[in-house]
Amino acid sequence: MTFEIRVICDPADTDRVATALNAAFDTGAVRDYPTRDGKRRRLYVTADHRSPCPDLVEHERARNHAAYIGAPDQRTELDWLIAESNAGRCDRNWWLRRAALADRFHPDEQAVYVARALIALDGADVTDNPRDYVRKQYARWITCVCDGIGEGSCPRHPSPDHEPVTDSESE
Repeated sequence: MTFEIRVICDPADTDRVATALNAAFDTGAVRDYPTRDGKRRRLYVTADHRSPCPDLVEHERARNHAAYIGAPDQRTELDWLIAESNAGRCDRNWWLRRAALADRFHPDEQAVYVARALIALDGADVTDNPRDYVRKQYARWITCVCDGIGEGSCPRHPSPDHEPVTDSESE
């Protein structure tokens, strides 16, 4: 969406204003005219919204992904990861939950790095987005596979009485 911006400023501020507009928007050339009284400057610029950073687009997609509905909050998950790591239990579930946490809360290369570690651990052949692999694996892992009490536990129902995990609990 293209739009026009007009700024009236002191002559000493024209360069600073033009730089700020160029930093905030995709802009064309700044057109500079004196005001009617000749004491200030009128700056006109045709601008467009910047395209969102691809990392931030991916981050928003991850945070809202269906695989993470009902997932523990960041603090709970981080506490669980630290406790398991301190106990020396960094198995596949630890790496999966670590990758999912990074996917949800890190809009940068760290999420991809941890996803690739999980992919290597699984021996998977992933040619597309490594973060999508984490989402698919987490969705499978977090889905209840129990039919009722006595069927064993699953990530949704780890307690003996088959109660669901809440945000304040961890495995």
